[in-house]
Amino acid sequence: MFPQIKGKVTRQAHVGIPEETYEEEHARRGFFGRTSHLYHLHPPTAWVRVEGPLRPRLFLGDRVSPSDLTDPRGTPAVLLENDDAEILISRRSRPMPFYVRNADGDEIHFVHRGRGRMETDYGPLAYEPGDYLWLPKGTTYRVLPEAADQFILITETREFVLPDRGLMGQHAFLDPAMLVTPEPEPHSEGGSEWEVRVKRQRQWTAFFYRHDPLDVVGWKGELMPIRFNVRDLRPVVSARYHMPPTVHATFTSDVCTICTFVPRPFESDPAAQRLPFFHRNVDYDELLFYHAGAFMSRHEIGAGAFTLHPQGIHHGPHPKAFESITKREATNEVAVLIETTRPLRLTPVAEKAEDPAYATTWGAP
Repeated sequence: MFPQIKGKVTRQAHVGIPEETYEEEHARRGFFGRTSHLYHLHPPTAWVRVEGPLRPRLFLGDRVSPSDLTDPRGTPAVLLENDDAEILISRRSRPMPFYVRNADGDEIHFVHRGRGRMETDYGPLAYEPGDYLWLPKGTTYRVLPEAADQFILITETREFVLPDRGLMGQHAFLDPAMLVTPEPEPHSEGGSEWEVRVKRQRQWTAFFYRHDPLDVVGWKGELMPIRFNVRDLRPVVSARYHMPPTVHATFTSDVCTICTFVPRPFESDPAAQRLPFFHRNVDYDELLFYHAGAFMSRHEIGAGAFTLHPQGIHHGPHPKAFESITKREATNEVAVLIETTRPLRLTPVAEKAEDPAYATTWGAP
């Protein structure tokens, strides 16, 4: 296959876009496969009505009240799911009176609000807003918040890894030296009973012990819980080209990628597009969680919200974003992007938290 050029275009993608046109990227395999760029006379997202289930969606996280918000024995609420992954919300306000072990896959906890301590069989990890807590499949843990928390949990049946940075080297974006691992802190307290809840095939089984199962006095190896904060991330930027979201990849697996957008300078070349380009990502669902700051590609969406753009439909910046972008020199946002190869299904929790008006706001002036 080789590139073809037809009609009115710019040869360099995302730079020098012809006047009064809107560039759209039509791509396979996210931003890794074959790609074409189309130049429209109107924004490809400017629909005014949608009929059918395939639509952009907005979920307001603060509308979700998981059972762990009020009940220490409660659990997180599943917002979206597919056969590989679950995206959950936890708002735990009191310490877990039990331990948890996920035998289905890895867990990534993103701390939106709250501080506290996560105890694991490898040792404890303190947490604060903006932290990622990465728990390998089979880790035993419990959460002890200092006050009401809000976590975003991503569970996945395939193993997560840190992306290969290739020619940029191992210290680009996230230096491995910034990763925090736990020191052993064995528990020797006695008690009548200790509960460990094990999740397998999304069903729970409780195991009860006469001793505290976090009795590990030492560990060694290359599989362990890990913590780092978004402030440890150093985004890859170009002064002359708007880089695709994949340069912000934070975790990846065969079927899921997690990217983190953190503050960075805008492109300084006046011909380079500053906003994320319109694209038709036909092989991934894209779920974006807004953590903090002012979000450059979308106005009037606050922290704690999720937007879902499913496979097959266009998405890109809102019209008002083009107006505001010229007044700023840098982004001021922290957001988590979750991309899945299998379509995400809405749960009843998501349906209650949805703002249905979002689907048609893209055509609004």
